[in-house]
Formats: sequence, structure tokens, C-alpha cells
Amino acid sequence: MDLLNSPSFVQSVKLRRIIDLFHDEARGQSFALKMSQLFLDYSKQNISPDELSNLITWARDCRLNDSIDAMFSGEKINNTEERAVLHTLLRAPSEIKYAVLGEQAQEVLQTEVNMASIVDDVRQGKLTSCTGQKFTDVLVIGIGGSYYGLKVALSALSQYQTQHLNVHVLSNVDGQAVADKLSRLEAKSTLVIVISKTFTTQETLLNAHSVKQWMLDELKTDDAISRQWFAVSSNLTKATQFGINENSILPMWDWVGGRFSIWSAVGLPLALAIGNQNFEKFKLGAYEMDNHFQQADFSDNMPVLMALLGIWNRNVLGYHSLAVLPYEHSLRAFPGYLQQIDMESNGKSVSIDGEKLSWATAPIIFGQEGTNGQHAFMQLMHQSEDIIPADFIVSLKPSTKAYQEHHKVLVANCFAQSEALMQGVTLKQVEEELKSEETLSLTPHKVMKGNTPSNTLLLESITPESIGALFALYEHKIFVQGTLWQLNPFDQWGVELGKKLSSSVLDIINGKSTQSHLSTSSIQLINTFLDANK
Repeated sequence: MDLLNSPSFVQSVKLRRIIDLFHDEARGQSFALKMSQLFLDYSKQNISPDELSNLITWARDCRLNDSIDAMFSGEKINNTEERAVLHTLLRAPSEIKYAVLGEQAQEVLQTEVNMASIVDDVRQGKLTSCTGQKFTDVLVIGIGGSYYGLKVALSALSQYQTQHLNVHVLSNVDGQAVADKLSRLEAKSTLVIVISKTFTTQETLLNAHSVKQWMLDELKTDDAISRQWFAVSSNLTKATQFGINENSILPMWDWVGGRFSIWSAVGLPLALAIGNQNFEKFKLGAYEMDNHFQQADFSDNMPVLMALLGIWNRNVLGYHSLAVLPYEHSLRAFPGYLQQIDMESNGKSVSIDGEKLSWATAPIIFGQEGTNGQHAFMQLMHQSEDIIPADFIVSLKPSTKAYQEHHKVLVANCFAQSEALMQGVTLKQVEEELKSEETLSLTPHKVMKGNTPSNTLLLESITPESIGALFALYEHKIFVQGTLWQLNPFDQWGVELGKKLSSSVLDIINGKSTQSHLSTSSIQLINTFLDANK
């Protein structure tokens, strides 16, 4: 990857003031892009038109178009697991499903029909608990990809949720998390959905068994599990052995990665919350982004441009992090979701061919909802020596008409922060502002370095379509970056190591094993835990 220019060139770009690039009066307009649901302003990035043009040419030379076509056509681009990557197919029309999947398309379409039927039956009160009561609550048990996407979408689309059906998500294996969730629920009116592709995930199964025991203790009948539980899994045998009715198990496919699975039956809890019609709109917004990604020239392609700008910041300018700053309370969980799909996808240092990479890959993702972040970590962004690029996200229209003045203040803060991070405040400006000799000692404390690059993403409003498009935008951005970094964004072997070691530790804690390759530090910690719980 020949992106790293001479040190003198990189230094000259770093020293260049972004604000000076606006001497081109057309920059604000030419460095902006709109598609149906989203508007992207990337004019505050530290990149010139010629430099961006060179990046786009490089992407073409890397045959990015061929990689995009390979993903959408069902080639096994996840080479380490010998799998296709077709989460996009789940939001595509049936004719495209048939064209790519052939006969398996019928199973996918039937699953969608079954899922929609469950949603209608629960929301209309046709499907009831073993005591004959309507469901008032849904408890979802899952972790990782079975959790993060749901968490964000449920929060983002809360205004579309029915008041008669509350959806709760349990992921943390901490017993206090289980106790907190169950304390809010009544077993006689709670529907439970277990999401686990293999039905072997340690945290999910432990939580499921605890919730199962709670429900059996409360209702005193085994019918509760067969009547009030659903599963989304590819392991029919283990799900039925758990006690879930075979007809209540929706399938997962190996060509859908967990962190991209909300478009599948994993999205059942979201559909229950917002209804089938809104869930279809959510998928439609993503499908529109898919079409844009496939068809738009790279110079006008939102995911490609965001990916290239991220590579420029990471590999040319050497910035290590990316702050994701949603100025929307409903999107407060979005940075955590991106931590998973970005760092789990591209947080690797080995190429798709197994060779050690000689360049940096995924940045560290962090963030918080505005304006809270302004009173926390953004102090560091303004006045430390570190440059931390940022993605600002805000809706043009408020989610509630009752507090429109609040939304004006929120938007003003969003736009002002991106400007402040770019412009900064020089020593001379501070001196002119203070003037008085008594306050001149404060001048170094009030200097802001500026020159921090950022994107600003505008949603027309928070709707199922715009949130679907937002999800798909970042999915495709991450895919492009992984492709150009020459790695496989669709496996996660590092996650598997942690699972394996936790099983070894648990065996020692439970007295099932005395031999271990663990360090003396970990053995000491285990013994300290055992001593405290004698």
C-alpha cells in the first residue's frame, strides 16, 4: 500500500491549517455530498482536492469495484472461514435474493414471513403467555453482534415503539445485571428471545438458564418455556434440548456475521418494538445506501469517501483515534456499536493472505453523546498535543416538537464544536482578547491548537429509513477500509481466544481442573477469588 509519502510531505500537510483550505470559496459545497437520507460535509478534513483525487485513483487501482461486486454477488470473501458475506441480501428485494442464493432464497423469505407473523401475533395479542395473558415485555438474551445493533436501533427508534410492549436486552453475564432486569418483569407476561448462532456462547447460555429457572419458579409449569420463548440460532438441536419449541426457532446463516445480523431474524426484537412496517422501512433505508454504494462513482460515494478520508488520517497523517460524536440522545449508544463493528472487523495486523501488515489499520473508536462529551474528553481534543479526528452526527429536525429550542441549542453546539476543533485559538488571538496585564498570564492556558479534521453527518430526521442508512453507511465504510488495508474484516479470532481462556479459568474455579498454562498472576487472582468465597 503505497500511501505513505515522504516525511517532508506528511509534515507539510500536518502543519497546513485546514482553515486555509477554505480560501477556495467553493470548498464547502464541493466537499459535501447528499444521498436520500443523509448529508455529509467533509470539507473540514485536512486534505486538498488533488490529494483526495489521488486517493480515489488509488482505490480504483486497488480494484475496489471488484471487491464490492464480489461481496454483493456472494463470493466467499471471508476466506479464513470460507464464507460469503451477504447481510446486504437480507434487505434486498426477493428477486435479488433468488439471483444470488438460488433455492436457499425460499428459506430466507419464509423466515421473513414467519418473523412478521410473530410480530403481528404478539403486538395484536393473538399470541399469549402460558397463563393466557398478553405480553407486556420482551427480554432479549444475547451478546456481541446479538446485542449491540439491537441496543442502538431500539434506542434510536424509541419514538416509534409501542407503549404496550417494552423490549429489554440482557447481555452482561454479571448476576446483578440479571437481577436488575428480572426485577422489572413479570414472568406471566414476558416473552423471551435467545439469540445465539451456535447456542453455545457461555455468557448467553448462563443468562438463559438463569432466566429459565426464574420463569419456571414463578409460573410452576414447563409450558412456560415452550410457549413464551423464541430462539434465533443455527443450532436447532441445542435450542430444542434447552426446551424451546422447534417451531419457535428462527434460523441464522453462516453468510451473516453476528455484528451485521440485525437485518436477519436477529432483528425480531426491533420489529416487535416498532412494528413490521417500520422494520421494513429500516431495511429499505439500508438498501438505498447499498444501491448508492454499488452505483455511485467513488468521487460521489459516501461510504468510499468516508473510508478514504479515514485511511488518510490513519495512514498518512498518523492519527490513532476517531471520536464519534452523535448530538442526538437517541443515538447515544452508537459509538459503542461502532467500537464493535469497526475494531472487531479491522483491528488486525495480518493480511488476508496471512502476511504481517506493515501499516496501521483500525483506529481506536470512542465517543459520547453531545453535549456531554464537550464537558468530558473534548477538553483533551482541544488542548492536548494529540489530533483526534471526529465524526459529528446530528438530525436537522428534532425528535420531539415539545422542545424545539433545545434542539436549536444542540445543533448550534454540534456545528460550533466542529468549527472550534478546526480553527482553534492562537496565542495572538488570546492576547488581543485579554489585553489587560492582569490577565495576560492566562494566555498560554487559553490557546487551542485547532487543525482537527472532522466529518459532519446530517440526518433529515430520526426515522427508520435514516437509521437504516446510517447503519449501512458505516458497514460499507468499514468494508472498504478492510479491503484497502488488505485484511479480512469478517472474522474475529481474537474474540475466540478470550472465550477459550475463560473456559479454562472457570474449570479451575469450579475444581474441574488443576493443571493450567496460565501465568502465576492469573493463578494468584483465582486463588484470591476462591479464598474470598469460601
